[in-house]
Amino acid sequence: MRVENGLRQALEAGETLFGAACATFSPTVIETLGAVGFDFVWLDFEHGGPSPYDSTVFEELTRAAETGGIELLVRIPKPEPALVRKVLDAGVRTILIPRIETAAQLRPAVAAAHFAYDGGVGDRGVGVGRTSEWAGYVDSHIGGEDSHVLVGTMIENTQAVDNIEEICSVPQLGFAFIGPADLSMSMSDGEPLGKHPEQLQTAIDRTREACLEADVPVGRIHNDPADARQAVDDGVQLLRLGGDTGAIRSVLGDRLAAVDQ
Repeated sequence: MRVENGLRQALEAGETLFGAACATFSPTVIETLGAVGFDFVWLDFEHGGPSPYDSTVFEELTRAAETGGIELLVRIPKPEPALVRKVLDAGVRTILIPRIETAAQLRPAVAAAHFAYDGGVGDRGVGVGRTSEWAGYVDSHIGGEDSHVLVGTMIENTQAVDNIEEICSVPQLGFAFIGPADLSMSMSDGEPLGKHPEQLQTAIDRTREACLEADVPVGRIHNDPADARQAVDDGVQLLRLGGDTGAIRSVLGDRLAAVDQ
C-alpha cells in the first residue's frame, strides 16, 4: 500500500489543497473525485457511514483513494485514543478529531497517533494492520510512520475559540478545521443557524489568525468559488468545496428542472 501522505507533504510545503465530501462512502465516488483532480476526500464517520470501529470498512476506501491518487481525510466520532489507533492501523493517513474544547482533550488523541511524541514515547502502540502491510512489529514501519500521519482538530464551539492559542500549542497538531455550523449553534443556544453573523465571523477570524500565527494550517468549507478564492487569499490551506450528494442535487436537479417543464 501507499504509505506517503501527500496531504501532509503538500501542507508542509505551503500548498493549498482542495477536497470534497463523500457522504455515500462509495469507493467509486472516491476514485472519481481523485480522477477529477481533488486533493482529498472528506469522510465523516461522526455523523454517518459504517462503524469506524470495524477496521475492515477502510480496506476498499483506502484502496480506492490509492487508485484515484487522492488522500482520505477521516473525521472520527470522538477524541478516543483507541479509535485513533484503530483507524490509523487500518491504513488511513489523515484523521480529524471533533468535539474539542481544550488542549487537554486533544493531546491524548494526538499522542495516540504517534510512536514518538513531544520528545518522549507516544501512545500509538504497534499492531498488525494494513498500514504496516500486515507485518506488525517492523522497525521500518515504526521508524517512518510518524512522518506520514496527520492529525487535525475541529474548531466548532465557543470554548474551543476561547482556548484556540492553547489548542494550537498541542505538539504535532497537523491542522485545524473551522466548523461554522456547530460554532454558530454554540453561540445561539440551539436556535437557528446564522442568528449572530457578526459574532460568528469574529470567532472565525480569531481562530484563523491564531492558527496562522502558530503555523497551524487552517481548513474551511466553502461551496461558493468566490468565497473559496477569498479564503485562499486569507491563508486557508484546506478547502472543502462541496460533496457528492450536493453535486447530484445541484447538477442533475437543475438539468431535470430545465427539461421537465
